This record gives sequence, C-alpha cells and structure tokens, in this order.
Amino acid sequence: MAEQRQDQRDGRGAREGGRDVPEGWRRDVLPEEARAWEALVATARRTVSEGLVVGTSGNVSVRVGETVLVTPTGVPYDRLTPEDVTGVGLDGRQVLGTLVPTSELPMHLAVFRTTDARAVVHTHAVHATAVSTLVPELPVIHYMTAALGGPVRVAPYATYGSEELAENMLRALADRTGCLLQNHGTITYGASLDQAYDRTAQLEWMCRLWLTASSVPGMSPSLLSGGQLAEVAEKLRGYGQRP
Repeated sequence: MAEQRQDQRDGRGAREGGRDVPEGWRRDVLPEEARAWEALVATARRTVSEGLVVGTSGNVSVRVGETVLVTPTGVPYDRLTPEDVTGVGLDGRQVLGTLVPTSELPMHLAVFRTTDARAVVHTHAVHATAVSTLVPELPVIHYMTAALGGPVRVAPYATYGSEELAENMLRALADRTGCLLQNHGTITYGASLDQAYDRTAQLEWMCRLWLTASSVPGMSPSLLSGGQLAEVAEKLRGYGQRP
C-alpha cells in the first residue's frame, strides 16, 4: 500500500504497529536470510522497474524456515540495504530488523500459514486493478490461466491491511496461486520469488490482453472452455527442463 514514509531510522529502536518491540525479540540475521533478503529486494525493485507498482505501493515477502522476510512499510525499494532486513515469525511477531513491516502483513502471513508458499508478491498493477473493478472473475482469455490453477477470482474489497481483506483473499485463492483484489491490485505466490513474480507478471499481461480485446467496438473476445483449460493444465505438468 502506498503510504507516507515514516522516520524509521531515528535510533529509537524497533517498532511494530507503533509500539516498541522488545529487544529480546530480535536476533542476528542468518546467512540464508541475508541471501534471501538480497533476492527479495531485487524482486521488489523489479516490480517498480517493470511498472507493476508505483513508489512504495505493493510488497514482497519470502519464507526462510519459520521466518518471513518482508518489505518494510513506506520505504522506497532503492533505499533498502542489507542492514534493513525485516522479518517476522508466522505469528506476526517481529524477530529481525528495526523497520516496521508492510501494512499488508496480514495477507502475506495468511498465505504462508495456509499454503506451501515460499514467496508472495503483491502489486497495484494497472490493468489487473482495472479488471478487478469490472468483473468477479477474469474471463479465460488465455491458456496461461491454467498456470494459476484456473480462472482467476476477484476478492471482494476490504480496507488495506485488514484481517477482512486477508480472509477475502484466502477465499479467492482457494485452489489458485493468484487472485485479484477488488479496487486494489493483485497477489500471487510460488515456490520461489522468481515463480511468484512470474505469476504476477502473467496475471497483469492476461488482464491487459482481456481489456484490449474487449475494447474493440462490436466484438467480443473468444474465451477458452473448461475442457480446453484442463488440457493445458495437464500439459503444463511436464513443462520446462527436467532436473
């Protein structure tokens, strides 16, 4: 969520939701967490450079063991450094860093608690957000819909950062790896940051495709049937290079 940047490096200690975070809750960063943080920051910067977010809108997270590393609230991604590692436990308790985690933390934690996700990407991509205001489900305009588990649903609107939004999102994500958030944006997850990001990019592209095709006067785009989508889903199981 786009927010005004807070002064979070003023030496007054870690804070969580405006409250002091006890020093004992924090610990040293593990080597694998440092590597994951570097990859997370690179992914967050990519969402900006490729036009999926503007400013500090959107957020990214990655799970390392029982710790979730997440972008902090209101800090431009190009200003993040290795010392800015921000991490929480699955219970939301901050265990790493002094910067306040993203306000969308409830959504990220909900995904990690209920799926096998290792990474989550949330954006305010323009075309996807536009589609979220028009339909309850993205029409099956392209076979890559199968890569997200099936027709992409739209989660009903709720205030950003709220538990209600997280609950709406989980319902829309049932048997899916991505969904739209009404009047808000997108959220996708995957087994890695690259996979979660690629699913976000594919979702935005499909939304743009549907909007473009639907804009031709007097014409309606052809859509894929459930059978056609199921055939693609089966074929995608063997897609890519073998280990």
